[in-house]
Amino acid sequence: MSEISDAIQAKCLAFGDRIIKLNDYLLEQASQKYDGGSKRYDVRKGKSSFSHQTSNISHPSSFRHRTSRVPVHLQSVAALANQLLRSGTSIGANNAEAIGAISKADFKSKSYIALKEARESLYWIDLLHRNGYLTDEQYRSIYADAEELVKVLTHRCKKLDNVGGSEK
Repeated sequence: MSEISDAIQAKCLAFGDRIIKLNDYLLEQASQKYDGGSKRYDVRKGKSSFSHQTSNISHPSSFRHRTSRVPVHLQSVAALANQLLRSGTSIGANNAEAIGAISKADFKSKSYIALKEARESLYWIDLLHRNGYLTDEQYRSIYADAEELVKVLTHRCKKLDNVGGSEK
């Protein structure tokens, strides 16, 4: 792996770590906001003490082996946070696939997918902020990280288009 690829992957991993923590934080905050902190939804176990206000939803494909009952008041934030979790962690996964690509075309394809996922993450971050789930400070910080990934990956993809080469 090249130094550039190592640096990009390190940024992807750090961003993925932030997204995972943000997902848990958003669900916890929404739960506390709704019930004043007295009855809490356990985001790790998917359990709630107010089961009469729940509906079934499936977790992302990595969690399909189990389903959880998410309280109605958490469904919006859970859906948005899940979309960000999926796109935000997919950036690093696709970058790792690019690094291990078997051809230049495969490297280019995976690099573009990583870029698309980074851009999608910007959208979900915007939506979370517009709907009051992220403070201005949280928004600026996480958006800046995602934007940096977009810039780095855009540069890589433009380089691949112009040179037809690989940085592998």
